[in-house]
Amino acid sequence: MTQTLPKNTICLWYERDAEAAAKFYAETFPESKVSAVHRAPSDFPGGKQGQVLTVEFSVFGIPCLGLNGGDAFRQSEAFSFQIATDDQAETDRYWNALVGNGGAESACGWCKDRWGVNWQITPRTLTEAMAAGGDEAKRAFEAMMEMGKIDVAVIDAARRG
Repeated sequence: MTQTLPKNTICLWYERDAEAAAKFYAETFPESKVSAVHRAPSDFPGGKQGQVLTVEFSVFGIPCLGLNGGDAFRQSEAFSFQIATDDQAETDRYWNALVGNGGAESACGWCKDRWGVNWQITPRTLTEAMAAGGDEAKRAFEAMMEMGKIDVAVIDAARRG
């Protein structure tokens, strides 16, 4: 039986560490796995025959393809994974996994992993506040603008006024 490939897959360009990144994501996030590793049938601009060329993986069930394309392109904030979290413990767990393994903090719930892929670790309470609109959204938004990692208690307090 052959596996049916999804019609739409997120393709992420890595210099040479797509397999390591995919394994890290599979270990870090539920419903994530590495499903296939493909080696180059011949030399290519980013590497040599036999080296890992692409890695099929998923993050929270979303299909992805990691491409070891060499150093021609870099990740940017123009693309990010947004991970919805239910509480501070889950927010801390993902943030600390990404930042604590060679990543970097940014602002407003954003961080990078060690491969330069951008992540938004976003507690649902913040998303709910924004959806509520009005003064509640304004207070939550202004509180978020002062944060790196999102502090759920501060957002909840801002929502209440």
